[in-house]
Amino acid sequence: MNTVCDLPGLGLAVKPDQVPQPNVDIPAADDRGEAVLAGGCFWCTEAVFRRLKGVQSVQPGYAGGQNDTANYKAVCGGTTGHAEVIRIQYRPEEISYGQLLQVFFAVAHDATQLNRQGNDVGTQYRSAIFPIDEKQKDVAIQYMAQLTQAKVFASNIATTIEPLDVFFVAENYHHNYAELNPGQSYIQFVSMPKVEKLEHYFEGKLKS
Repeated sequence: MNTVCDLPGLGLAVKPDQVPQPNVDIPAADDRGEAVLAGGCFWCTEAVFRRLKGVQSVQPGYAGGQNDTANYKAVCGGTTGHAEVIRIQYRPEEISYGQLLQVFFAVAHDATQLNRQGNDVGTQYRSAIFPIDEKQKDVAIQYMAQLTQAKVFASNIATTIEPLDVFFVAENYHHNYAELNPGQSYIQFVSMPKVEKLEHYFEGKLKS
């Protein structure tokens, strides 16, 4: 494919071990076990989160736009309002919503880039959190404030918090893309370095 979605070139704005756990989190009993996050190309974010202990499934998809343009070709045009997102189903007794956000900010993407991730440019690659309830929204707001107050990032956090009106599941060939296409250049040079950072800095949170 020769779309903007396939262009490599991504760094991170912070060393992962500088990103702290959130001071405020959702107790397991109150956690619905579902999170929707946008951090650039969903091939990369899916590859990271599906390796975490407690994560049951990760679905790539689209959020923030309308049904009639919720497809890869249209979204890559950058005019539909969608973001490439992942929907994570997880067991709250093993991993919390706040811990997912820690990984999100530490290794999954660069939260300081506005409407882009490296050479992937456009609002479809924006950094965004789509809370599914007020508890998640509160944790996200307080965690970003915590990161800002601690000056974890040298630049301002560009991450937005947006309402989740609907989640559109992406086309089948995007699912588990990194594992099924290990020789693809984007996967080798953009996705896998993030996975390697996850394995190095979050070894204790990985599936066996």
